[in-house]
This record gives sequence, structure tokens and C-alpha cells, in this order.
Amino acid sequence: MRMHHVDRLLASSSFRIFARILLTLVFWSSGLAKLFDFPTAIAEMEHYGLAPAAPTAIAVIFVQLAGSALVISGRHIWLGAGALGVFTVLTIPIAHAFWSMSGQAAFLEMLFAIEHLSVVGGLMIVAILGRRTAAVQAPVLAGA
Repeated sequence: MRMHHVDRLLASSSFRIFARILLTLVFWSSGLAKLFDFPTAIAEMEHYGLAPAAPTAIAVIFVQLAGSALVISGRHIWLGAGALGVFTVLTIPIAHAFWSMSGQAAFLEMLFAIEHLSVVGGLMIVAILGRRTAAVQAPVLAGA
């Protein structure tokens, strides 16, 4: 692929939307699964000792779906990415407390925690780029 093709691809709004859909896939797919199988969502909250389970499940679904929608839509990306990032960091001590385990289980949970932190890094980048895009567009919109 020639560089001008890459430049065009990276400048494409469709490509940017597709990238945001992929970045948030883990959140909106989980939120939809919980929404359509609410008893299992409640059981998951109970499994991790989160009480009261039903309101916690509702809050998780809301954060996963609303945060994803904000990031994907390109509106208030910083808010959606921030909410998803905080949510993701909070899942580490709740669901992936590798420091309290030993052996293979500890190693696997540590890998999950590291993957979660990588996702948080991606969310930070999309928030930064979203703010830059908004800052560049603001003078154009103000002059219109």
C-alpha cells in the first residue's frame, strides 16, 4: 500500500469510527450481553461480591453502553473514554487481584490486568485525539 493510500485511510471518518467501534467492542458487547441476560449479570455481580447486585449490574451496563456510545459517536469522547477507563481500572482489584493468588492463576490474572491497562492506554489516546479534533474544529465552527 502506498503512503498516500495510508494517509487517505487514516484521514477517513469511516476508518476513525471503525477504530472506535473496535476499541469499545469489549465494553458494548459485554453491556449488551448483560442487558439481554440480566439474571446472569446479577449473578456475575454476586460472584465478585458486589452488593446490591441488581443496581450494580444496572450501573455497569449503563457505563459500558453509554461510555461506548459516546466514544463511537465522537461526541464527548473524553467523557466516554474516561468512564470506561475508570471502570476498567476498577475491575482489576475486583476481578483480577493477581497479587492475592499464586501459581498459574496469579500469572493469568496478571496478564488480564496488563491487558486491561493496555485498553486504558488506548482509551487515553482516543480521549486525547478527540480533544485535539474538537480544539481544531472549534475555531472553524465559531467563525461559521
